[in-house]
Amino acid sequence: MEPADRETVTGLPPGIATVREELTPMLSQYADLCAAHEDALVLFQVGDFYEAFCEAAETVARVCEVTLTERSDSTGDYPMAGIPIDNAAPYLESLLDAGYRVALGDQVEDAEQASGLVDRAVTEVITPGTVVEDDLLEPGTTNYVAAVAADRGVEESDPATNVGLAAVDVSTGECLVTSGDADAVAGELDRIAPAELIAGPDAPAFEPSDAERGWTTHDYDAGAFDRRTAAERLEPYLPAPDRRFDADAELRAAGAVLAYAEYTQGDDGPLPYVTRIRRYDPRDRLRLDAAAQRSLELFENRGLGASDTLFDALDETNCALGRRCLERWLRRPLVDADAIRSRHDAVGELADRSLAREGVADALATAYDLERLVSRVSRGRADARDLRSLHRTLAVVPELKATLAETEGVDGDGADATDAADEGDPALPRTDHLRDLRDRLDELTEVRELIDGAIATDPPQEITEGGVIREGFDGDLDDLRATERDGREWVAELEASERERTGIDSLSVGHNQVHGYYIEVTDANLDRVPDDYRRRQTLKHSERYVTPELKEREEEIVGAAERADALEYELFVDVRDRVAAETERIQDLADALAELDALTSLAAVAVERDYVRPELREGSDAAVGDAPDAASDPAAGVEIEGGRHPVVERTEDSFVPNDADLPRGSVAVITGPNMSGKSTYMRSVALIVVLAQTGSFVPAQAASLPVFDRLFTRVGASDDIAGGQSTFMREMSELTEILHDADADSLVLLDEVGRGTATTDGRAIARAAAEFLHDELGATALFATHYHGLTDLADERERVFNLHFTATREDGDVTFLHRVVPGASSSSYGVEVAELAGVPGPVVDRARDLVAAEEAERGREAERGREAERIEDADTPGDAGATGDADATGEGDPDDDPPDADASLREFLAEETPEGPEADGTEPVDPSAARESRVGSTNDADEGAAADAPSGLAAELRDLDLARMTPIEALNALHDLQSRVDDDW
Repeated sequence: MEPADRETVTGLPPGIATVREELTPMLSQYADLCAAHEDALVLFQVGDFYEAFCEAAETVARVCEVTLTERSDSTGDYPMAGIPIDNAAPYLESLLDAGYRVALGDQVEDAEQASGLVDRAVTEVITPGTVVEDDLLEPGTTNYVAAVAADRGVEESDPATNVGLAAVDVSTGECLVTSGDADAVAGELDRIAPAELIAGPDAPAFEPSDAERGWTTHDYDAGAFDRRTAAERLEPYLPAPDRRFDADAELRAAGAVLAYAEYTQGDDGPLPYVTRIRRYDPRDRLRLDAAAQRSLELFENRGLGASDTLFDALDETNCALGRRCLERWLRRPLVDADAIRSRHDAVGELADRSLAREGVADALATAYDLERLVSRVSRGRADARDLRSLHRTLAVVPELKATLAETEGVDGDGADATDAADEGDPALPRTDHLRDLRDRLDELTEVRELIDGAIATDPPQEITEGGVIREGFDGDLDDLRATERDGREWVAELEASERERTGIDSLSVGHNQVHGYYIEVTDANLDRVPDDYRRRQTLKHSERYVTPELKEREEEIVGAAERADALEYELFVDVRDRVAAETERIQDLADALAELDALTSLAAVAVERDYVRPELREGSDAAVGDAPDAASDPAAGVEIEGGRHPVVERTEDSFVPNDADLPRGSVAVITGPNMSGKSTYMRSVALIVVLAQTGSFVPAQAASLPVFDRLFTRVGASDDIAGGQSTFMREMSELTEILHDADADSLVLLDEVGRGTATTDGRAIARAAAEFLHDELGATALFATHYHGLTDLADERERVFNLHFTATREDGDVTFLHRVVPGASSSSYGVEVAELAGVPGPVVDRARDLVAAEEAERGREAERGREAERIEDADTPGDAGATGDADATGEGDPDDDPPDADASLREFLAEETPEGPEADGTEPVDPSAARESRVGSTNDADEGAAADAPSGLAAELRDLDLARMTPIEALNALHDLQSRVDDDW
């Protein structure tokens, strides 16, 4: 929908704005709510439906696919569309997906007790980032709304010097706050992935890296970002908020996002369950930008196997709490080695103790989402079933503590378990991490007992109609229920006694909501009705009566029931409030359960898939550009034995493991055939690093790793048409970020850099990027390429080395071995890969012919080069004569010769072009014509070319490796030499 159309359905619809003063009371009430919520589409409760009117109704009918009806009154006819309240979730989801914020105008008083128009108020504004209903949220996920605010320089026109970011999950109460420059905050937004972003008046614009799956952005009340206003908003949540943040931008962002959260929850004041406002520094976690998360497929796979992600490979969690925790860990791996080792300790113990691990998993499988439960409790929106779910979750805590204390034969010191029992010491987990977790498992005995004693085992969903409070909890309630029960039993016996007294066998006793209790007698028996019956209602074939005693009993029953229902509600609210008072303790328990579940999941994966514990070694303090000494500093690099890709090995029938030995600050140039496994290999190394720093064991036979602070990737080809970026432009943008931000503690993956442009440009960019990584940044890098000339870097740079993937060719068939070995590859087998992909046979055959022709031409070029060298040797004076001439002029010491400035150019020209003759976009050249030109210019004795040629050109000609060139490269190289000869002559 276009923005102009959207304006007509949010806020006050134009269709009723023009006649607002003449509207009926109900439509006037609707108009008032719409005017008070200009940014939302208002749904107005009318009985059992939420209704919208005028232009808003047309939108609801279209988006929700419901019938558009009409309401008429004295002021006109108005379109109307509604959705059922008891099944509103799917319709609300459709409106949210269409980009609308929805304000729910609920009836806030009992219609039966209202005098005149029922009072209505907006009780909740549902937005993409502030949804709290379980029906609209995926279990085990986070759903953030974020706010950004900026600190400016001295002048108002100065750019932002610091940007504050705050994000709150309204469904759980988690609140995160940080700050940094605009680039750092952009990275954090990609990592947090909020559903909604509100921007302060001075904040820079932030666009999601993926427009299709990113957040929605909108402006919010600028006053909420005022420093004083924000500080006042924060005071109920934090004591002395001015001293809790490192920058004003953080305080303003936090105050604004909480103001927005309160607004969406009905403006009822502070949200009491937001008790965990945590400020963090992004540098305290391994930073994974959006490109890295996307290319490593941590959470999303855009291929055919959409569920094949690293998170899916790790997710063996048993409850929503653990799933959310595992996702947080994977989005923010650790950089503190001690913290990482602590998680490894816990995973290792759970992996070793199979009975304890399985017991923990079984217990946690019955746990409910405590974070969302307690948020509903503290907001006063939990029903009796929510409290029973809370009770069932609390009931597993003693079981978990007992399970963790099981020794399975030995105690924490390795002694026999019976010895520990004899000494009276309780059995505890062996590792500090699990012992701490066990201590944090607060049983909340008083809360559990309160709920169990107060709330019925299987209560109704409605909390105002009785049946919620357990018998025995309150004496007054028990008396009222006894009165009601006794009255109903008396009524139940009344029918038999009255039949006997009157002799009317068809007499019946009944009840309805309008007339209450009655005695019904058919017309055929009216002459036998006793004198004490009083007529209550006449029907077509019968009469209904009431007796004084029945009326008295009815008043007792109805009165007792009404008083009991009201008392039950009061008791329930009191119980809920008492539980809400323990919100922080319940949230702390939720944190411990979540972490225990995540650790159990990692342990289960380690056992089931043969993962090993990685060794973490501290890196050296070598400066950027210094070559690390592997002998003196063996801990600096990545050493992986038999590494595997954690996702691919799950989806393939077989997987070939590979080793990785990457000294700190080294650049591995990886060549090899297409489809040989280069990208998989690089991703395997990166994912093993991510897993290790998450706290997981890793898919390898052995692994020794440093702790990286950032991980960068430039892998795969993708564009951003909506953002105005071509494939190559996006590639260069990502490369730019890497070369600006990487340092000696970064791991960098570059795959086929420069392939999106002309061969000469692309090859130059790739070489320059590799040199910059090595010379300036000192980052540890894996650089996969089909520019085979880049392998020469291993001869020029100390910390560059070559790897390649092997393949065999037999009878024209190529077999990819998926095995990485040292050295450079000789071929990319592009035609063979095209054939495997199903390219039509004629195309493949023609491609083979062209390749064969090029290879033959290369051989002829090599022979001509050798012939030219022989001619030059025959025509050039011997060493003695040459040096003698030089000495005669006072010049000629070979050591005084100027350096060959064109040496790097020659090496650059000697590289192999992977794409074929026209890969760089040039027009095809007639090899025979070019050959005649070159032969004529280099062999024409009459011109004296060989005798008078500059002394450096002959050496350059000898150095040209024409056998490794494509025809175009050979032609270009020789043409360059010819031009220089012509210029010098």
